[in-house]
Amino acid sequence: MILAPEELRRLVELKHRSPHAVLGMHSLADGSGLVVRAFLPSAGKVAVHPVGEKGPPPFELQRIHPKEGVFEGVTTAAKQVYPYEIVVTTADGSVQRQRDPYSFLPTLSDEDLYLLGKGDERRLYEKLGAQLRTLDGVAGTSFSVWAPNAQRISVVGDFNAWDGRVHPMRSLGSSGIWELFLPGVGEGAHYKFELRDHNNRIRLKTDPCGLFFEVAPKNAAIVWNNRKFTWTDDAWLKQRRASDPLRSPVSIYELHLGSWRKKSKSESLGYRGIAEPLIAYLQQMGFTHVEFMPLAEHAYYPSWGYQVTGFYAPTSRYGSPEDLQYLVNELHNAGFGVIVDWVPAHFPRDDWALARFDGTALYEHDDPRKGAHQDWGTLIFNFGRHEVVNFLIANALFWCDRFHIDGLRVDAVASMLYLDYSRKAGEWIPNQHGGRENLEAIAFLKQFNHLVHTEFPGVMTIAEESTAWPQVTRPPYLGGLGFSFKWNMGWMHDTLEYFKRDPVHRKYHQNDLTFAMIYHHHENFILPLSHDEVVHGKHSLLGRMPGDDWRRFANLRVLLGYQWLFPGKKLLFMGCEIGQSGEWNANGEVEWWLLEAGPYHAGVQKLIADLNQLYRAEPGLWQSDFEPEGFSWIDASDNLNSVISFVRRDVDRVSEVVVILNLTPVTRKQYRIGLPRPGKWLEVLNSDAAVYAGSNVGNLGGVLSEDVDWHNQSYSAEFTLPPMSVLAFRPERAAVVEVVATPAKEKSKPKAIPPVTSGSKPAI
Repeated sequence: MILAPEELRRLVELKHRSPHAVLGMHSLADGSGLVVRAFLPSAGKVAVHPVGEKGPPPFELQRIHPKEGVFEGVTTAAKQVYPYEIVVTTADGSVQRQRDPYSFLPTLSDEDLYLLGKGDERRLYEKLGAQLRTLDGVAGTSFSVWAPNAQRISVVGDFNAWDGRVHPMRSLGSSGIWELFLPGVGEGAHYKFELRDHNNRIRLKTDPCGLFFEVAPKNAAIVWNNRKFTWTDDAWLKQRRASDPLRSPVSIYELHLGSWRKKSKSESLGYRGIAEPLIAYLQQMGFTHVEFMPLAEHAYYPSWGYQVTGFYAPTSRYGSPEDLQYLVNELHNAGFGVIVDWVPAHFPRDDWALARFDGTALYEHDDPRKGAHQDWGTLIFNFGRHEVVNFLIANALFWCDRFHIDGLRVDAVASMLYLDYSRKAGEWIPNQHGGRENLEAIAFLKQFNHLVHTEFPGVMTIAEESTAWPQVTRPPYLGGLGFSFKWNMGWMHDTLEYFKRDPVHRKYHQNDLTFAMIYHHHENFILPLSHDEVVHGKHSLLGRMPGDDWRRFANLRVLLGYQWLFPGKKLLFMGCEIGQSGEWNANGEVEWWLLEAGPYHAGVQKLIADLNQLYRAEPGLWQSDFEPEGFSWIDASDNLNSVISFVRRDVDRVSEVVVILNLTPVTRKQYRIGLPRPGKWLEVLNSDAAVYAGSNVGNLGGVLSEDVDWHNQSYSAEFTLPPMSVLAFRPERAAVVEVVATPAKEKSKPKAIPPVTSGSKPAI
């Protein structure tokens, strides 16, 4: 036996950090020949054969350990290492031929290791994890994982009977990366990493960079090629690169893929199955974007995707990576943007996932005062470790790159920004300056936004940030965090508080609806009525409204009309567009049957469709959302009657829309309101119209201005304000032309948009 006893012991005890230094083919020290070693626990006989017809003669290896399958053999027929195969005869007499995994050089270069170690490998998903490769003409899979404090790591899977002795990986110097190329392992193979961790404990871990996983509750990663899908959305991507989302219509339909529509009581539509009905519905309703709650792999379905266990894999609950790519591609070709929720704020404690990955706090902070969330029972990423920051930023780029995602909505940003988030005194550690700001997370968010916006122009980043943190949507070079948009949680909270009040009390709370304009120009806001507002005992939007059915639905229509006509981009959660009665249930589906249960629910649905049509047709409702000239109050002071009016306009004042809210169930006739220009003003929206199941009170299609100064305007008119209603008027002019959402590969045709009337007949 040539192998030193100590090396043999470390090998069979699975404690060897450099198995390639022992296994495989090596030159003898004296230069007289070659030695080959293999660790094959199930082998009875082992022989070495050259690849091809030429080469040195075959020779057999001898078992050199009495119990374990360690084999060694020497040949003097060659002195230079050559390509060879291992021929294994098992105890039952079967023969297997394979290239020796320990005969290949590392698949990661020194430059790769440098960038990974520096935390600057933006395509980390092309280096770590399971990568299908061809080396020296041999097809297989290279496995790489970052675990600097592990004592030993093996790849285990259905290709080696999940036996950790068979394929130990090599440690690549001080990089903390472990690597192994396995010839013959192809797409579809299931695998995990078996670690002897820092504490000498044997652990099975799934791949942090896995591209596909078994359907939960199973958690093995699956070797997969997510680059084989043929994309046809080049026209969409070209248009996206040239667009400015701040000055474009953005109307987002948020949905949870598992509970939008069911195939059966227990089976959700998958990525492919949802494509056709979802596109048809988005076209019917007129939204510009769809936002999916998290689609990254998550073991715990009731987390709704917010406890991610596979950051680089679409959840297999709904299909394969290609199935998701198909869905995005179809949405793009139908003219719809795709936003996904992205969750870098925390991760779950599952023992088989990221938590204490190599036996130490690798991805998280070791101290629970920095590394554990009080509210959610999850762990917080260590944003001060550049390898962790690299893992997350590369993940954001991954979704834009491999899945052509148009927007990343970042969950729970406030929990990242504050060291004392949801903590009492003594439960958190101040930063180096003694403050509560998480300086490392701030730097991470700035870098994330900078790289997403520079590498994928036109992609939106959206912050769910619930505090008054300054400059969330300002560029990092100006001291901001760099997000494209921020959810306006203040607007959402104040507005819902207002609308739940009995109308008799609203005159005391009109400030709830007007206050948002005090701070509106501090950020680029999205107005969200999201999933968070219709769950956990908060009731549905309809369930929050006071009064009988007529009043509840009238209130809901005014709420939605106010959201669409107020400055800011729009987001509405599924089910809210039909006035769903019950809270969202992730195990059920939208209560579609309500559309057949009387006129009210169908009326809300038609209102949303008409609001989207009006919104997209009038640049004044979106082009200057964040410019001072895009909005002005006409009158916000009539709190006694609970009437509010304002005007929306584009930069050139070509598109002007006057909006009037009557927030009590009292019809107000001959109510004079100032107007910014003379002429006839057409009633283009009336939430009390009969088509929305309202009482059909209105202004006979429009009003004619008079030369009467009112509300600091040079002109005015007397309006009839229907009970509990929102009205919109625009000056009479030629029909507005809108580019209708059509497949990007087809030429879009202009469509004339008529006024949205108060009903099928003139309102009276």
